[in-house]
Amino acid sequence: MKHAFPEDELKPISCGPLTRDRANPAHIELNDALGNYSLTLIDSLSTLAILASSPSTVGGKNKALNYFQKGVGALVEQYGDGSSGDSGKGKRATGFDVDSKVQVFETVIRGVGGLLSAHLFAVGDLPIKGYRPKDKSSSRDAHGAEQVLSIQWPNDFVYDGQLLRLAQDLARRILPAFHTTTGIPYPRVNLRHGVPFYANSPVNQNAETAQCQATPNSKAELTETCSAGAGSLVLEFATLSRITGDPSYEQLAKRAFWSVWERKSSIGLVGAGIDAETGLWLSGYTGIGAGIDSFYEYAHKASVLLSGSPVPWGQSHNLTEGTPTLGHTGLVSEEQQTAEAFGHVWQESHTSIKRHLYRGDTYIHPHYVQADLYTGASRAFWLDSLSAFYPGLLATTGDLEEAIETHLLATALWTRYSALPERWSTSTGSIESGLSWWGGRPEFIESTYHLYRATRDPWYLHVGEMALRDIKRRCWTKCGWAGLQDVRNGDLSDRMESFFLGETTKYLFLLFDEDHPLNKLDAPFVFSTEGHPLILPRRINERSSNLKSRQTGIHSKDDSDDSQDAPTCPLSPAMLPFSLSATAGRADIFHAANLARLHLMPTRDNLESPLAEYSRDHPSISISDVRSPSNYTYFPWTLPLELIPHNATCSKITARNTFDITFPAGPNMLMGPGFLQRVGNGILINSMGGVRLGMIQDVPAETDDGAIGKEYRVQAINNILLGKDERIFIAKDTASNVVNPLDPNFTRIRDTSMLDLVVDVQPTEEAHPQAPTTDPVTNNETSSTSGAELFPDASTAANPEVASNMKQAFSSLLQHVASLIVDPTPAPPPPKIKHPSREYVAAVLPVGVGVAPLPDVDDAQGPDVHGAPQGDVPWHSIYVTDENCQSILPVSVPKEHQVIVIQRGGCSFDEKLRNIPTFAPSKKSLQLVIVVSYEDEPGLPSGWLIRPLLESPQTTASGLPRHNPIAMIMVGGGDRTYGTFEKAVGLGIKRRYSVQAQGVPISNLVVL
Repeated sequence: MKHAFPEDELKPISCGPLTRDRANPAHIELNDALGNYSLTLIDSLSTLAILASSPSTVGGKNKALNYFQKGVGALVEQYGDGSSGDSGKGKRATGFDVDSKVQVFETVIRGVGGLLSAHLFAVGDLPIKGYRPKDKSSSRDAHGAEQVLSIQWPNDFVYDGQLLRLAQDLARRILPAFHTTTGIPYPRVNLRHGVPFYANSPVNQNAETAQCQATPNSKAELTETCSAGAGSLVLEFATLSRITGDPSYEQLAKRAFWSVWERKSSIGLVGAGIDAETGLWLSGYTGIGAGIDSFYEYAHKASVLLSGSPVPWGQSHNLTEGTPTLGHTGLVSEEQQTAEAFGHVWQESHTSIKRHLYRGDTYIHPHYVQADLYTGASRAFWLDSLSAFYPGLLATTGDLEEAIETHLLATALWTRYSALPERWSTSTGSIESGLSWWGGRPEFIESTYHLYRATRDPWYLHVGEMALRDIKRRCWTKCGWAGLQDVRNGDLSDRMESFFLGETTKYLFLLFDEDHPLNKLDAPFVFSTEGHPLILPRRINERSSNLKSRQTGIHSKDDSDDSQDAPTCPLSPAMLPFSLSATAGRADIFHAANLARLHLMPTRDNLESPLAEYSRDHPSISISDVRSPSNYTYFPWTLPLELIPHNATCSKITARNTFDITFPAGPNMLMGPGFLQRVGNGILINSMGGVRLGMIQDVPAETDDGAIGKEYRVQAINNILLGKDERIFIAKDTASNVVNPLDPNFTRIRDTSMLDLVVDVQPTEEAHPQAPTTDPVTNNETSSTSGAELFPDASTAANPEVASNMKQAFSSLLQHVASLIVDPTPAPPPPKIKHPSREYVAAVLPVGVGVAPLPDVDDAQGPDVHGAPQGDVPWHSIYVTDENCQSILPVSVPKEHQVIVIQRGGCSFDEKLRNIPTFAPSKKSLQLVIVVSYEDEPGLPSGWLIRPLLESPQTTASGLPRHNPIAMIMVGGGDRTYGTFEKAVGLGIKRRYSVQAQGVPISNLVVL
């Protein structure tokens, strides 16, 4: 306030203000956040309110509360009280009517969120110990906005909702950014002029009302935003809407959130960069850090904030005229309004993150990677300082074990660098791409706070103490707190980011203040991603509940008792005997230190600190602040010896079993770009020559004896990394031509329990004669084809591009010849021939003494790319009957039919086979019996089958041994599958194969 107010931020080294770079509008690192509206004061008001609950008194006055109230008064003096009259004009502007192009996300979380949080403290909706507003009652005006009655403060300032009105003024100036066709807001907006620089915005399409770019030839504005920027507005805007009664803000923020989520990839992840105009992802990378982080955070926190507070009756359908959502993208559905919907997004997201981005203890210590958005394949191996928020989020969602283990790595990194570098590589163990700064970010300290609240483990107090002492030792200047330009050498940057006071100091203070009223508040309040506490006041919740109860048709879901299914917070980790910290006693402490390379760091002398120069004037600075011991230890250097287990040992670091399999190129092998082909969910290998498979043993699997083991997985093919759900496909013939059957590293094994039936199904007869076409040369009507229809061979049909090109060329040739010899009288078009479709039906093989071997026939081929049959199937005579329990089939049936289909149930499998008459074996007689199951097996997931048991050797109906036992299999699917066989005109079998490496199955390699 002394050196920089009313500007946005402070230069702590040069003791002056930091303002927007108006000379360089492209300097978005500065201009996106600094909007020329006293940012640091707004961002730190809620911190002052929190400090006021543990006051340092001067002359009997609460110093922090006095600063809070003076800060509110100073802000109103500069920007007015948010009203439309003369009192709404401030020294600098009327409200936030400033010519500043700012980022929507930063302005909402810092500006709108900071003002709202401070308002909630000012009126008593958020607690300040000892602060009792004389009258915090309120009423609603004609528009539904809350009217705060006057609250007299000791500095003679009368608070009547100025911060709330200013928050609405700022939010209203952001709304033009939501004029998009996707519902995703533009990344930037001018607080005075709106979005004239986005020419494609619907608001600029009207010739009369459109905004014009000041310089028509200026460079086009980027429309790329990020998932975090578009999807992390719900907390602030929902709070503003509920208090003011204007639903526009909440509905716009929810629409933006769901617009991002609806574009998630098939593996359930969202990306970083997304185009606000097209809704297309601009980057194929994903992770949990920059550009994505707070989207997941707000999914969970929105479910907390909105819990018990449904959208008031009619709010989602009574939007203000001209609201962007109303005009361009439609309304949020009733289901998407609910807290439960946001909770489901978090649960689904966490499952996908754990599946595709999480690397477990087989990678030294658990951590997260950057991955391909669409496949989940690893793409980069760095951690950024923003991702340190994630353990704190996990702690609030009850996923304690994952939170604790991943926080250990962040703690080890802080121990190594006395800060968190902006980006650090797990693969090299060093700072990534020179991103070595720490600008005072709060995420690591935020997670430390939440983990301490969840576990009450003193470990986290000492971690927080380490961070506090390192910050004091390295970042203090006589005018404020500087950021670190390089965490390795301690070079300072001349900038104190607004979030340092708004978040970092706030979480540090709350960590050590056990009795703070926020730490004891039993209510659904949340910290925004900028660290601002937000809550929907109880009176609003009560009013919403009353309105909700008057709605019709929605009681059954809301009034049901879901208490048994409600998630519960897990217990804190159990303490080891004679220990004080469960975290310090974990067996993987050294694993995190090892991944951070702490064991490779040399011993260094204590570092001098710039604090020494000012220690005389600051009694809070101790000698341990000035000269901290070496940080190159496996534990935080502030951890007392009594918390470190005596003579303890860590568990052995799990080693990943990996190796490569390389197939040499032989004669007549296909080489070049075509030998690997990407298909829907993996890669098809067309030739084994030159293929290199990177194997890793990391897929959990249960062995036959019930033990949990690990299967191999192909994690890379020719340096192409694969996702955990991607597969490698190899044709049986492709593999058999190269692979040695005795090779222990690549052994093909026939599946003895499962196979696939290949069924040709006759389509329903349809008559669709082609209309005659007019030949452009002769002007005569001609049919599109003449004579018999031609079919390309299977090898051509397998490649749709080749098939399409050949067909077009041949069709062109036929048309040219036909134009020369065409008959003036057009012939009627030939009937359209429709081929059978070829389908797969999974089947299970029986067990027992009555099992007969399958017929010795070649494997049938599957359908081509168009679904048409490839090659013939061996059996075409199919007899479909009932359960076959009451009587013996006619003698002619097994003699004249190659396949008999029987319904399951009514009698045993042995009896079904006994009721089939004897027959002389031949190619035209019975080859296979198929039993169709109509019910799910008890204790198994739907669609799963237990192998049928043939308890006795096969006999005839008269009890004589059957000289030619009948092969039998069973399929599921009930009526649907039974109907398929009723329409079947051909049937074959396709055996399944798997591949093992060193006797261990390869989980994602499929032999076709």
